[in-house]
Amino acid sequence: MYDEIMASELETKLRNGEKLQVIDVRELDEWQDGHIAQAKHIPLSGLVARLDELDKNDKPIYMVCRSGNRSGKACDFLSAQGYQVINMLGGMMSWPGEVVEGD
Repeated sequence: MYDEIMASELETKLRNGEKLQVIDVRELDEWQDGHIAQAKHIPLSGLVARLDELDKNDKPIYMVCRSGNRSGKACDFLSAQGYQVINMLGGMMSWPGEVVEGD
């Protein structure tokens, strides 16, 4: 089981300078079209192979995709592995903040 957060709530946290672990699980072309500046790109298809890049500490990992579906799947998997994860509802389609294009 995992928690959920509205895109506007996550944007507020980041704007306020909170140091958060944000993982974007979309494919490379989607990432390059626009992503959250503080996010790290780990496509869902490569998540298992890149688990060592996630910080498994007391702080939650915020998961992001286009609509919230793939990030929900990532949350299901990661929570079963003992990670504390939070899914951003509505994904990037709901993101109210600025985005960075490219890599």
